[in-house]
Amino acid sequence: MSESKSVGQLYLIPCYLDEEAIHTIPTYVQKAVAGCSVFLVENERSARRFVKKLWKEIVIDDHQWHLIESGGEKQIKTLLSALKNGQRVGIISEAGCPGIADPGQLLVRAAQENGYKVTPLVGPNSILLALMASGMNGQHFSFHGYLPIDATDRKKKIKELETISAKENATQIFIETPYRNHALINDIISTCRQQTLFCVAANLTGPLEKIITRSIGEWKKVGLDFHKQPSIFLLYAG
Repeated sequence: MSESKSVGQLYLIPCYLDEEAIHTIPTYVQKAVAGCSVFLVENERSARRFVKKLWKEIVIDDHQWHLIESGGEKQIKTLLSALKNGQRVGIISEAGCPGIADPGQLLVRAAQENGYKVTPLVGPNSILLALMASGMNGQHFSFHGYLPIDATDRKKKIKELETISAKENATQIFIETPYRNHALINDIISTCRQQTLFCVAANLTGPLEKIITRSIGEWKKVGLDFHKQPSIFLLYAG
């Protein structure tokens, strides 16, 4: 592979996890955004709103906006064409960091394969924030995305993750669609051993943020409502 070219650069731009948490975006991100003429985004409307909050002087229509599509050859061609023309391109996902449990991976790979400089920018990431606050093993952990929707398959997967956690002394991290939070939590409480630790990190960086780690036995005594609250879940049986 050739060395990084002198034209074009790709920025991976972190987005806030909560719209009231613009303060979680470092000031140097604004400078990078201001230098981009092309944006590849997961959701154009929310991305425009985010960039406007970050850089109030931006003239939205002076920039190109393209939607990220999973595996989209059209977007890859758009990206490479812009980079070849010496433009700075920014990738913005809906929340958090592009490419980490969010779209952007294939675009980044294309930029790497063609020798363009890729610059990841620091910002909030729900996986790391939840792990930091959980009190669980941060030396060895795995992220699994969404667990199965089917209740039987989901319980089987939960038990599998608990076994892996105990065997490998590793924290297991996963997410769920907010309206299914209670079904997932109930399955975990009814499936896992009493001493296994379980953490729910909800509304991260927002005014309603709540991060709670308890044993399964203790969770059975807690009557907390996480319905429709964006959350990330951690399990540790090490």
